[in-house]
Amino acid sequence: MTYLIRGKIALLLKVVVVSLISAVLLMLTQSAFAQHEYVISAFLALTVLALALTYLTKISIPLKFFIPGILLLIAFVIGPILYTVTMSGFNYKTGNIISKEEAIVQIKARGIEADPAGTSFDIKLGTLSGQEAILVSDIANLSYFISTAEKRTPVAAKDVALNEYGVAISAPNFTILSEAQMAGADKTYSKIHFLYEGEYFIALEGFDAGIVSRQVLEYVSASDEFKNVVDGSIYRDNGRGNYSLPDDKAAILEPGWRAPIWFENYTKILTDPRVREPLVRVFIWTVAFALLTVLTTFALGLLLALALNKPIHGRRIYRSILVLPYAMPSVMSILIWGGMFNTEFGAINTLLGTHIAWFSDPNFARVAVILVNLWLGFPYFYLISSGSLQAIPSELLEAAAIDGANPRQIFRKITLPLLLQILSPLLIASFAFNFNNFNLIYLLTGGGPRNELDGQIAGATDILISYTYKIAFGTGTQDLGLASAISLIIFVLVASISLYGLRKSKVLETFA
Repeated sequence: MTYLIRGKIALLLKVVVVSLISAVLLMLTQSAFAQHEYVISAFLALTVLALALTYLTKISIPLKFFIPGILLLIAFVIGPILYTVTMSGFNYKTGNIISKEEAIVQIKARGIEADPAGTSFDIKLGTLSGQEAILVSDIANLSYFISTAEKRTPVAAKDVALNEYGVAISAPNFTILSEAQMAGADKTYSKIHFLYEGEYFIALEGFDAGIVSRQVLEYVSASDEFKNVVDGSIYRDNGRGNYSLPDDKAAILEPGWRAPIWFENYTKILTDPRVREPLVRVFIWTVAFALLTVLTTFALGLLLALALNKPIHGRRIYRSILVLPYAMPSVMSILIWGGMFNTEFGAINTLLGTHIAWFSDPNFARVAVILVNLWLGFPYFYLISSGSLQAIPSELLEAAAIDGANPRQIFRKITLPLLLQILSPLLIASFAFNFNNFNLIYLLTGGGPRNELDGQIAGATDILISYTYKIAFGTGTQDLGLASAISLIIFVLVASISLYGLRKSKVLETFA
């Protein structure tokens, strides 16, 4: 009886928890759908369905344990990878960020020119018979009128109330906007062309001024093109995310939109010297940086592990001290080291009695990066090397010693090969991690030094990931499509190197 009661309570709790989670996810689904994020909306809806089928039915017992991990894997690993793959085939950069529909709206809004005389008026926002309107004050001529998108209504000077600046603030049938209404008025009123005379209209310049303007660019939806009504020139979709003149591809209208260019971002990496040359230089340094980091940190960690593997006085204290750099947050350590390498006031130059510009010279900057990463990384290898040394059977070492092998031969022939077999996956993982060690480069050197006057993006210490970040977010022109292409190349490189290392070390065969 007690078992049945507990089972019913557990079932009730399960239903309640699944229902609450599903309710939250359905709310997010609705929000995503309302914002036209259909892929996210579909994924959330399928997530709700998967959770209900998994936990409210007996379709699969193992799936109850795997489904959270599977959903998170899809959402935060597979999803971003697919999105990156997709965006690498698009012209997706500054000026080509929004959708085509949004671009058309903005081009229309920008395709106006002011009256050659520069005519402008003081205005007040309000409504006329429930329709958006402005009360215009021509102070120079002491004339006033109310304008909507369809008509212009003159108002006699005796019928308006003026403020201390001579600007009309009220008129018959005109209701001025309250302060609360003004807060949300910009989105509505800024898009309206208030009638003036002829082809000219009044465009708002803030909430208190209006400039007499005319529409220069007219969108022809039937042929999907923009026409310049002044000179008759036609701007057509160039297939790359912009409207341009047929005879002059460089003459484009802005903004553009995200448009597929397929493999052009990849070919640019190979054919455009402005991208290819710094990328090759950065790639060579990235490999050298990751390799030197793994070698130096492993060597120092192993050396300390061997030294402290022997019974010495105060060994526990020494071990605790060696772990301290690993226990301290890396961000704090990197910033502290950055201060220590300061040319004028840093502790490094003070102790050495030098004035080395560590972060201004490419070679010294690279040395500084390796040294700081050595400080951050050796405790990790010390810990895993210490544990691995304990796993090596002492009988092997004793047998080798009895056979006449000296300590150096024992280390070279027995200890090191066994350690490498045990630690190969971790060495490969460390290499892959340092291949993408963004925090160290960004916080310590910022990728520099680099010649910004020559327009260089890649600095002497930039690795692939920091260089990609600069292409995507760190310059005036943010080329997200090109950055996505480089990100995929980084992914392929790291995956290939890791798989090759794992196959050579035969780790996968061991686990199989």
